[in-house]
Amino acid sequence: MGSEPGTRVRRVEEGVREALASLLVNEVKDPGAAGIVVTRVEMSKDLKSARVHVRLLEGGEDAARRKAAFDALARASGMLRREVTQGLGLRYAPQLRFLYDEGLDNTSRVEQLLAEIEAERRSR
Repeated sequence: MGSEPGTRVRRVEEGVREALASLLVNEVKDPGAAGIVVTRVEMSKDLKSARVHVRLLEGGEDAARRKAAFDALARASGMLRREVTQGLGLRYAPQLRFLYDEGLDNTSRVEQLLAEIEAERRSR
């Protein structure tokens, strides 16, 4: 193959992320899945499993809301696997493992602290 190793994996990761994002908005009717955003996907090298990082648009800090979202993802996972596999023409249906993406919560907390520091500096 002429392309560097890992390029296909990255292409599939992005395809899976886009497909899941679209399916969650357009196909999953479970109210628990409302407001779920797919932030990134990490595929194994053999493309047989995917770690799907998700966030909630609202209520991500609420444990009950998070649990409802993950329960909805568990109920929809069979359909999501089937649709992603067919839509991307993959040989194997990747095992989808959903994880909550804490990264942006930490980022927004840092931004909040920096804004407080800046406001304090201006008030002097």
